[in-house]
Amino acid sequence: MTGIKKIITDMSGKEASAELGRLAKEISTHDEAYYQNNSPLISDGDYDVLRQRNLVIEAAFPYLISNDSPSYKIGAAPSNGFAKVPHARPMLSLGNLFSEADLDDFLAGIRRFLKELTDDPSIQLEIIAEPKIDGLSITLRYEKGLFVSAATRGDGSIGEDVTDNIRTLKGLPFKLGGSPSPDIVEIRGEIYLAKSDFNNLNRCQALAGAKIFSNPRNAAAGSLRQLDATITAARPLKLYAYAWGELSEPVGITQWSFLEQLQVWGFKVNPLTRICSDYLSLIEVYNNIYEQRASLDYDIDGVVYKVNRLDWQDRLGFVSRAPRWAIAHKFPAEKAETIINEIDIQVGRTGSLTPVAKLASVTVGGVVVSNATLHNEDEITRKDVRIGDTVVIQRAGDVIPQVVKVVLDKRPANSTVFEYPKVCPICSADAVRDKDGVVRRCTGGSTCPAQVVERFKHFVSRAAFDIDGFGSKHVEEFFEEGLIKSLVDIFRLQDHGFQLRNREGWGDKSVDKLLAAINNRRNIKLDRFIFALGIRQIGQVNARLLAKHYITIGALRAAMVAASVKGSEALENLNSIDGIGPSVATDLIRFFNNSTNQALLDDFATQINILDFIIKKNSSSLIYGKTIVFTGTLQTVTRGEAKARAEYFGAKVSSSVSKRTDFVIAGEGAGSKAKKATDLGLNVISESQWLELVGDG
Repeated sequence: MTGIKKIITDMSGKEASAELGRLAKEISTHDEAYYQNNSPLISDGDYDVLRQRNLVIEAAFPYLISNDSPSYKIGAAPSNGFAKVPHARPMLSLGNLFSEADLDDFLAGIRRFLKELTDDPSIQLEIIAEPKIDGLSITLRYEKGLFVSAATRGDGSIGEDVTDNIRTLKGLPFKLGGSPSPDIVEIRGEIYLAKSDFNNLNRCQALAGAKIFSNPRNAAAGSLRQLDATITAARPLKLYAYAWGELSEPVGITQWSFLEQLQVWGFKVNPLTRICSDYLSLIEVYNNIYEQRASLDYDIDGVVYKVNRLDWQDRLGFVSRAPRWAIAHKFPAEKAETIINEIDIQVGRTGSLTPVAKLASVTVGGVVVSNATLHNEDEITRKDVRIGDTVVIQRAGDVIPQVVKVVLDKRPANSTVFEYPKVCPICSADAVRDKDGVVRRCTGGSTCPAQVVERFKHFVSRAAFDIDGFGSKHVEEFFEEGLIKSLVDIFRLQDHGFQLRNREGWGDKSVDKLLAAINNRRNIKLDRFIFALGIRQIGQVNARLLAKHYITIGALRAAMVAASVKGSEALENLNSIDGIGPSVATDLIRFFNNSTNQALLDDFATQINILDFIIKKNSSSLIYGKTIVFTGTLQTVTRGEAKARAEYFGAKVSSSVSKRTDFVIAGEGAGSKAKKATDLGLNVISESQWLELVGDG
């Protein structure tokens, strides 16, 4: 982690933007392979390396949460083989840490967020530590104490209905025992296959001439997601329970008391779980579990830490795709040596030229690796990476590997410095470096086939329009054949039905299915549409911020045109959105004021319906839809908790005061913002008045 941070500090904003875009694409590919197809392309360690690098870059460049950011995405969309089940409470993922220093940062962050811990460092912060099982997440629903349904994580919001398969699980309580339970209880845990059972299963598979599973996690996922429940019944799947989803009433006041209640109800809780009272005890438990890893009869890839007090968990809440009150401490990454046979330059949808090392295949952590990221031009220069070099590659977090260093004493005598291309390898247009960064970018724009194709791929991707069956291969073929030239042309493919039906390998059924999938996306949420446009620096988070702020596509377009005028109220309003910095604002204004893009948006209006953004209203909220600014020092809660609470109640938190501000909460030492608010005649209230407003007074 420390090494990663050191590298990040040397990056420029433009370089970081390009790197985040590349990471998003890689992680999305691996999410689909892991969560949906049960066939990961890389190890868990490599995957964590990708996600960790993504998080560190985003932390260093918070205004650059770029397109398709994995930080706000969980898993992959459910497949079509099972009924889809919306989760009453999202099944979120966890953030990762990789070092003792990271753990220290995690604990310090909790103390900064909770006011009483900030004021009194002696207050004990109890943390639950438990092994992180490498299995398949599941949620089990009980009503009136009886089991009624089960679903996989899916994409975190919608999972797959695997009720019939779960009913075959030996030892699962179908009626909650012991003390009375709430009317509605959702139990969450991890389905896994013991190592010994995995070995027996593969022996049986080999004798039957059937598929051999690569690891217990894949075998467990494949077993649970059988369309024929009798196959699942023949597999000795197990479950460790550790959390909850929807509850009709609270169960306990601590994480530990909830785990005790789980055992009363008849669930198995991991016996290595411990309560820790400080940093040193957490490290001790982590090291103890790590030492036992090889001897355990189930796979683990780290240790999960959770704040014990449930009221503190509620206050800490969530950020992006993960809770603030829990995190996974992953085990060390695996490394290997191999040779770089070639350095391939890939062109992204914003024209960035990204280098990828083509490796002599090598096995790292049980996975065969043939590609590794080289990040960017300056990274190649800094490490002096050359074709023919022997390099150390690393897979931490089990995703795409990265080149750690060159083994100089194994460098060939005829080695030459790699010359980064000055022209686009696809369209031969000039490739120039960004003024304030190290990214070299193709200047071909819409005339560069690689950029156009990548934009199409982004547009139909799961986080954007999510058009089922419209994969990368279709994009490439349709573009090459001239069936799609503009993004809007996707919605005109029905006019080419005859041509589609006469393509090799296509028939009426496949064409009808694709056209139906396209028509199903003619109504699109505003935040998804904004993200799908592929505007530089506008990932899912920023797209949602913009949708929440402007509500309609018409209002957004008008505001961006007005914001092109320096000193305008519209520009001030845009810059005041918490999370939208000057660089992002510039890219937004440039996009919406481009005549080609304006024509594209007008064309979209003839084919699709862009739905207004709707904020779920909290019935008890008096600040729903209001714009809030905090200034000065708060005494009762920290600034972070105050902001999180305001957003929970549907308010918009701004970083600056304008005529559109509804409330300015002035803490001690409030200065220029409070004065400006008073001069504008705005509603300036004290911290105590604020707490009364949100029901905490």
